[in-house]
Amino acid sequence: MNKRHLSGQQIYQRLREMIMDFDLSPGSRVTEQELADRFKVSRTPVRQALQRLEAEGHVRIRPKQGCFIRAVDIESISAHYDVRIALETMAVELACRHMPDAELEALAEYWDPDNRLSAAGRSPHISVTEESFHLRIAEGSGNPVLAHYLQDVNDHIRIIRRLGFPDEQSIQDTYEEHHAICRLLLARDATAAREMMAEHIRKSQSIARKVTLDQLEQHRRRSAKPRRTARRQAVR
Repeated sequence: MNKRHLSGQQIYQRLREMIMDFDLSPGSRVTEQELADRFKVSRTPVRQALQRLEAEGHVRIRPKQGCFIRAVDIESISAHYDVRIALETMAVELACRHMPDAELEALAEYWDPDNRLSAAGRSPHISVTEESFHLRIAEGSGNPVLAHYLQDVNDHIRIIRRLGFPDEQSIQDTYEEHHAICRLLLARDATAAREMMAEHIRKSQSIARKVTLDQLEQHRRRSAKPRRTARRQAVR
């Protein structure tokens, strides 16, 4: 069989998308050989991709058992969101004291809804820039430990966080809320900035949670349908 010349990076990107889109079921088992056959490549780039995904927490590799896709634990993710709110409300309070006006003005300009191009169909992009916005404020807090811990929390919630932009309105709301937070920071209104940041995060969490549960239910139904069909055929 001819093998395609796909790199470990390309396999990694495809597998990561499949995990994020639930094309690979949370908690399911795969092997290097199965994936190599699927992509028509050798096992080497597959192994490289899986090792990288394991380092990011998306999969768990068990010797002689295979690779297991990380299960989506909604309650654990909710707990991480609670920690995220604590960290980010502290970040905006500190950023009110330490973040220079020039940096805040540049951030506000980027997120100004009047300056942006249409964001339709840009959900994967907005999920990356949205996360970078929050990290930038944490870095601007002047406390590098805070930013480090926030990055760790982000790694645990990213699988559902990226689903928090299901439509154009949610993206528009994100721009407006980010811009408003920047304006409060520029006004050095720590109390209002803390309140708005907490509200913004809770809102995005609620949207992402709903979309995640809907996708998991759809996947459950798709998975159950072949089994029901097989049972009916067996009865016949």
